[in-house]
Amino acid sequence: MKSGKMLLGLISGAAAGAALGLLFAPKKGADTRKAISDSSNEAIQGTKGKFNEFSDSLSHKVDALKNKTKASLSKAEQKANEAKAEIHDMKAS
Repeated sequence: MKSGKMLLGLISGAAAGAALGLLFAPKKGADTRKAISDSSNEAIQGTKGKFNEFSDSLSHKVDALKNKTKASLSKAEQKANEAKAEIHDMKAS
């Protein structure tokens, strides 16, 4: 989680620096506001993209873990049934 906070701080600092650079640039106010808006939208889209990638990756990992767990449970049930059959056979003998 520390790296996530560091990344968020880095992105926030870069965005703030870019915004301040645009504010003090010798452009018209409308141009500056549009540039800030555009860069903010790009940052938001980039963040959404990264979040979606992370969410998809996490979802795939959870699905893989569920499948492994189901396979392990299936094997355990099969072994338990075999053991019950052996016990039943021993009692019948």
